[in-house]
Amino acid sequence: MEQETAADTEDSPQEKYPFRIEEAIGALAMGLICLISILNVVVRYATNVSFAFTEEYSVFLLVIVTFVGAGLAYSNKGHICITFVVNRFGRNGRALLNTISFLASVSLFVMLVYYGSDLAIDEYLFEETSPALGYPTWIYTMWLPLLSLAVLFRIFQVQWNDLRKKR
Repeated sequence: MEQETAADTEDSPQEKYPFRIEEAIGALAMGLICLISILNVVVRYATNVSFAFTEEYSVFLLVIVTFVGAGLAYSNKGHICITFVVNRFGRNGRALLNTISFLASVSLFVMLVYYGSDLAIDEYLFEETSPALGYPTWIYTMWLPLLSLAVLFRIFQVQWNDLRKKR
């Protein structure tokens, strides 16, 4: 019977990934959301008029934060995992669950790339504009497939490094 080491049951990755870009983009986007929201509240309180662009930009920045966070979570092995169930399985069971998680994650983000691209192209072709500012909506929507590709890159990077580590 194989004896499990602490490294086998450890949740954090042993190899370091270059997170600095993702962390910086996430921090910048969150900072901008906070700044825009605070400025909007102050201006609305002082003048009874609200900035039209705040919701549009905040939603766009929140999408960026979400996808950057998803890539970071996968890299840190901090993605959703029901440890109560996972810890009940042996080494082979955890490997199976890891494979299922990998395939589900890849499937989700491949669909987001495909359908997000389709949506952005449709918005470009039909010249849809945003309600508040009148900007073309494809400018916002094009980030859905691009950021999904970035998350897919992280998913494959983590899986590749895990496979290399096991050999």
